[in-house]
Amino acid sequence: MKKSIITFLALLLSLSVTAQWKWHDPMEAGFPVVQNQAFPEETGKSYVRLPERAKQKVTKDVWALSRNSSGLALYFRTDAKEIRVRYTIGGGRSMIHMPATGVSGVDLYRIDAEGDWQRCWGRYSFGDTITYTFKSTVANKRYGRGYEFRLYLPLYNSVKWLEIGTPQDAAFEFMPVEPEKPIVVYGTSIAQGACASRPGMAWTTILQRRLDYPLINLGFSGNGLLAPGITELMGETDARIYILDCMPNLTGRSAEEVENLAYNAVRKLRESKDTPILLVEHIGYSNMKTDTAAFNDVERTNAALRRAFNRLQAEGKGNLHYLSADEIGMTTDCWVDYIHPSDLGMKRQADAVEKKLRDILHIPAGTCPTTTAVTQRRDVNSYEWRKRHQDILRHTDSIAPRKVIIGNSISHYWGGEPSHRKKSGSQSWAKYMEPAGFVNMGCGWDRIENMLWRVYHDELDGFKAEEVVVLAGTNNLDFNTDEEIVLGIAALTDAIAYRQPEAVIKIIGILPRRGKEIRIRGINRQLSEMAREKKVLFSDPGRKLLLPDGKIDEHLFGDGLHPNQNGYSLIAPEISGL
Repeated sequence: MKKSIITFLALLLSLSVTAQWKWHDPMEAGFPVVQNQAFPEETGKSYVRLPERAKQKVTKDVWALSRNSSGLALYFRTDAKEIRVRYTIGGGRSMIHMPATGVSGVDLYRIDAEGDWQRCWGRYSFGDTITYTFKSTVANKRYGRGYEFRLYLPLYNSVKWLEIGTPQDAAFEFMPVEPEKPIVVYGTSIAQGACASRPGMAWTTILQRRLDYPLINLGFSGNGLLAPGITELMGETDARIYILDCMPNLTGRSAEEVENLAYNAVRKLRESKDTPILLVEHIGYSNMKTDTAAFNDVERTNAALRRAFNRLQAEGKGNLHYLSADEIGMTTDCWVDYIHPSDLGMKRQADAVEKKLRDILHIPAGTCPTTTAVTQRRDVNSYEWRKRHQDILRHTDSIAPRKVIIGNSISHYWGGEPSHRKKSGSQSWAKYMEPAGFVNMGCGWDRIENMLWRVYHDELDGFKAEEVVVLAGTNNLDFNTDEEIVLGIAALTDAIAYRQPEAVIKIIGILPRRGKEIRIRGINRQLSEMAREKKVLFSDPGRKLLLPDGKIDEHLFGDGLHPNQNGYSLIAPEISGL
C-alpha cells in the first residue's frame, strides 16, 4: 500500500513537471518555418531537401539522401531560460568515423541584441526519442524579450517529427522563412557535413552563420556527380550564387568526362540566369604526399576542372569564379580520414569560401565595428528589426521606389511607408517626403553597421532609385570614435553606390543632440570632406535646430535627440529637396 502511494505521488509530480512545459511543433506554426529549404512551398511541411517531383529527376541514392535534413534550421524567439528539443530520426545514430552529435544531433545558437552569435551547449540523450536540454539561456537583461535562436538540424539523418519545449510562462514564436536570395551549394559528403562533430561545424553551416544568408545544402554523400537533374533543379532557384563543389566524387572519371561534366553543369545553370557561379577544386586527400595514386587522382581532376573553367571563360560565360585547393589550404590535421574534413578542415574550407564570396558579392568583412555588418534587436519593445527588414523588402518589391532614406529612429518614426504606429513628424513627411517619392528605410536604434547589413541583404536591390539619402551615425556616438563613424558611413556609401550606381547619394550630417553638439559638428566636417572625396552630396540640415550659442533648441525636440513636428518641418525641405 505504501509503495502504491509513493508511486502515485511520483506520477502526480511527473505530471506536474510536464504541465509546466509547453511544446511547439514547427509543422503547426501556420506558416513555413523550415529555413534553408529549396522549394519551401513544396517541402515546407517536412524536414527534407528536395520536393516530391524531384524523385523522377534524380537517382535513388540522391533521393534517399535528400531526406536527410542537412543545412535545415528552425529560427525562433524566446525569453526562456531553458529550452528543450525532442525528435525522432529515420536512420542510424552514428557512423564509424562521425559521431552521433554530427550524424543525428542538433545545434543551437542564439543572437543577442547587438547581433553577436553565441553557441548554446546542450545535454543530450540518444534514445528512441532524442532529447537536448539547453540551459543558461539567460534572458536579455538590457533589452528584455530574450533572444533570437537558430536550431540546426541533423546532417546525416532524417527528422520524422520534432518539438521545441519552453517553460509554460515563457514567450515563444517561430520566425518565418527568410525571403532573401539563398546561396546554393551542390556537393559531396563534405558539403553534406561529413565529418563535422555537430551540425554547426559543417563548412556550409559556418558559411551560413557568417554571411547570414539562407543557404540551400545540396550535398549528397558519394553522389555529388554534377548530374543534370540536380543542376536543372538548381536553375529553378533564384539564387544569390551557385557553388559547385563536386570534384571529390569525380576522381574515378576520366579527365575528359570531368571537364565535360563541369562545362555542361555551368551551361545548364546559364540557360536562364546570370547568377554568379563558383567552381571549387578537390580539396585534396590527407595521404596525397604518401600515396602517388591519390596525388595523381586529385591533380588530374582539378586540371580537368580548370580546363572547363578556361573553356567557359573563352566562350564569354561571365560571372564565373574559381576556388583552388591552394586557396583552401588544407593541412595534415584537417581530415578525419583520407578525405572527410575534421572541424578544423571544415573551418578552413569555410574561411576560403567566405573570402571568395565576399569578393564576388561585394560584402567586405570590415576592419572595425562600424564597417562590420551585423543585425540588431535593441528596440524590441517597439518593433521587431528582422520583421521590419522583411517588410521593407516586400514594400520595395511591390512599388520600385524612386527615392529612399535609410536611417535610424529619426527617420523610422518620422512617417511614411512602411509605416509604424509611432509617428513623430507625420505632417512634414506628408508635406515634403511623400510628394518627393521617398520610401522610409529607417530602423529604430540602428547603428551604421546595422544599416550596412540591411544594404548587404537586398534592401537596395531589385529597383533603380533616383536618390538614396543616408541619415546615420547618431547611435554610434557612445560606442565608437569619430574616425570609426566616418569610416562606417564611407563604407555604407560605397555599398550603396555599388548597388545603386545611377542614384544620387546624399549624406545627411548627424543631427545635433543634447550635450553632443560640439562633437557632432566636428564629425560633420569630416563627413563633408569624405563626401567630396567620394563625389556624393552632403547636407547639414541639423544646423537649423541650433540656437545662436550652438546648443540645440529644446523647443524643436521631443527628447533632446528626436525632432518634434516643428523640428522635422525645419529640416524636411533640405532633406527632401523640395
